[in-house]
Amino acid sequence: MADRNRRDFMRNSLLGLAALPLGAGILSKSAFAQDLPALDPSAEQAKALNYVKVASEASDHPAYEEGEECQNCMFYQADSQGCQLFPQNSVEPGGWCQSWTAQA
Repeated sequence: MADRNRRDFMRNSLLGLAALPLGAGILSKSAFAQDLPALDPSAEQAKALNYVKVASEASDHPAYEEGEECQNCMFYQADSQGCQLFPQNSVEPGGWCQSWTAQA
């Protein structure tokens, strides 16, 4: 009887140890996502994509259409206010860039 309890304990311990990296990865990803610095519109990549913090400021851009904002773009990540095009920064939900694409 004691051997069976020992086996169960060892099996459960190994399963728990195997799950630790997965749990740590999930927790660290959400923690880092909240610490993204805001994208500076004068940054090189932001300039290349004509990023603006307020979408209406892009009204003179030929690719801009009213209602297009980062928050309804397929590249926007609401949980971190991040953008797949600017992975090191957060963007304004009401911002815009010329790569705006409607969410599916």
